[in-house]
Amino acid sequence: MKTLVIVESPTKAKTISKFLGKDFIVKSSFGHIRDLPKSKLGVDVANNFEPQYINSRDKLKTIKELKDSAKKTGNILFATDEDREGEAISWHLAHILGVKPNKAQRIVFHEITQHAIEEALKNPRPLDLKLFDAQQARRVLDRLVGYKLSPFLWKKVARGLSAGRVQSVAVRLVVEREREIQKFVPQEYWTVSGQFYDARSNSNDTDNLIEAKLFSIQDKKLAKMDLKDKKQIDEILKDLDQAKYNIGNVDQKKKTRSPLPPFITSTLQQEANNRLGFSAKQTMRLAQQLYEGIDVIGHGSVGLITYMRTDSLNLSVKFLTEAQDYINKEFGQKYSIDKPRVFKKKSKNAQEAHEAIRPSQVEFTPDSIKSSLDSRQFKLYDLIWRRAVSSQMASAQINAVNIDIASHNQYIFRASGQTIAFDGFLKLYPEKSKENILPNVKEGQEMKSLELKPEQHYTEPPARYSDATLVKTMEENGIGRPSTYAPTIHTIEARNYVERDENKRLKPTDIAFIVNDLLVEHFDKVVDYQFTADMEGYLDDIAEGKRQWQNVIKEFYDPFARNLTVKDKELNKKELTEEKTNEICEKCSSPMIIKMGRFGKFLACSNYPECKNTKNIISNEKGQEVIEEPILSDEKCAKCGSPMAQKTGRFGAFLGCSNYPKCKNIVNIEKSTNVKCPQCQKGDIVEKRSRRGKIFYACNQYPDCKFALWSKPTGAKCPQCSSLLVYGPKDTLKCSHKECQYTQEA
Repeated sequence: MKTLVIVESPTKAKTISKFLGKDFIVKSSFGHIRDLPKSKLGVDVANNFEPQYINSRDKLKTIKELKDSAKKTGNILFATDEDREGEAISWHLAHILGVKPNKAQRIVFHEITQHAIEEALKNPRPLDLKLFDAQQARRVLDRLVGYKLSPFLWKKVARGLSAGRVQSVAVRLVVEREREIQKFVPQEYWTVSGQFYDARSNSNDTDNLIEAKLFSIQDKKLAKMDLKDKKQIDEILKDLDQAKYNIGNVDQKKKTRSPLPPFITSTLQQEANNRLGFSAKQTMRLAQQLYEGIDVIGHGSVGLITYMRTDSLNLSVKFLTEAQDYINKEFGQKYSIDKPRVFKKKSKNAQEAHEAIRPSQVEFTPDSIKSSLDSRQFKLYDLIWRRAVSSQMASAQINAVNIDIASHNQYIFRASGQTIAFDGFLKLYPEKSKENILPNVKEGQEMKSLELKPEQHYTEPPARYSDATLVKTMEENGIGRPSTYAPTIHTIEARNYVERDENKRLKPTDIAFIVNDLLVEHFDKVVDYQFTADMEGYLDDIAEGKRQWQNVIKEFYDPFARNLTVKDKELNKKELTEEKTNEICEKCSSPMIIKMGRFGKFLACSNYPECKNTKNIISNEKGQEVIEEPILSDEKCAKCGSPMAQKTGRFGAFLGCSNYPKCKNIVNIEKSTNVKCPQCQKGDIVEKRSRRGKIFYACNQYPDCKFALWSKPTGAKCPQCSSLLVYGPKDTLKCSHKECQYTQEA
């Protein structure tokens, strides 16, 4: 009889099939096949929080196929991912197929390679019921918070809102950062820099110029804010007007720079965001593809990296051997190290069960398989491969030098430079910082100033969170797990709690402030950073058999439910979401009030529903909230003939009928890119928005021409294939054709 192997992904099934013989049938469950119902709570609170699982409607066909396959085989192996979600999928599969949990055979692996699969087949284990309990506890906990708090928000704030155990804490982080920015008061400060040259040489010899910043006055080192205004600067420049300079202290040091550790989930998301401009969600989607299998020319489907949801920095002996062999062969023994470099994880709730994210086989260098990957897959694989292999290379040796240029009246300017004496791991994983080579000088050498340059600065507020910095903060505070960082960011954006600013950073919406303040004041535990981190620790304890999952839920739920009942009676929607104004409704002369809708603040007539007059509240150029006054256009409404008015909605400007609400006709305003459509040669490419508000670019001759792009076109053509060049991440241009991987600096 054959053996049935079940995984959660068809791509993974295809890759594994390559390593198994005719005695195996590999099938996919396409993810979870059972879950809590969407239409109701699905948790029997009175019966010790018993989950009421149902078969997912869209998986009924898959369930039937798996049952049919199970009948034809003598043995079943559950080969889902080795984490809580993977264990839960296997538990539910065993339940569906009538396999008792203590009889189920589970195989696990961290990479999809011949060696890993063979080892897993030799070492099957039972289902880990403690790991499943941890997943079940998280699922029930999230369901109780979401399905109890969300209706409360609908009732007290606005319909369509949601709350969640991790998402609401992430929103709090974003809101609190925005408040720091709003409260920030810029402070003036100054710096003085100078260009100096050898008194014996010509000032036109730019190669030997030294650029230095004023470092100390009268032996007192300058702090950032010491030079507060122009008056101080004028006095300094007056002092230095006829100053004589010579070289003071020359401090040369040799520094060792060690390589960074291989990636874990959080650092991969951070570095892919910083270096490649990828969102956390995009990074995880690409990593999933690389893990499950890519069709590599001449090799079939290959799992290129290890499992991508991990917080372990461990590396296998197999990889360490392969990496050392590669480094010795490609770079020579001086780039190798005597014994493997071991890294330790320092963040809260770190687990060491898995390996770090690394290439499954070092021999598949990025360049050797570039033709089998699309441009984004290649960029991410290249990043992962280089980071992992370079972690086992020799440290770089840096020559650092500080040169002090002293005036006769005790002003010291300092220049700092560095050169790379030995590049070591930097040969494979270069950093952005460039060498700053300073000319050779001797102490006491006479110098002259070519120019002294004062510069005014203002302190800057803290930056809004990017995907990278939010993931880093969540990890440092123990909020969520590697598997939840990317989905959390996607969720708070999809549910209109945050939007992207011009730099793709996360900005809270009006509704985020209202909901966050309500939760902080009335449900403080739900959004408390320490409590959220502690709960992750409790879930880890459940996975290790140290706690019973129902007890953990009960300890949280009982006080939460009591508080919810009290707050439901106490809180009034009007007090939470309405604000009086001095505005008078021009249609019925009633007072206008500020109300809160799902997408933010708006002005509404207090005589509603008799009068349905509303006005948008928008931010002006200074960031101040103002009432949007409709600007009438020359265009007439196609439905009622009234003038169309320019308005602003959730997704930007549009034309709406001025006879609203009697006529609700709207027309999108298309922004031209001044680029001709390359497909039909008739239309222009214009900026549009999808149903979900995502910007894309398409021909204005639609539906006759269906040319469309997700990235903004430049108007220039690709030098390799003549397709349009579009703007890419991090000041780059790239070809719009999927098969062409051409990129250049913008």
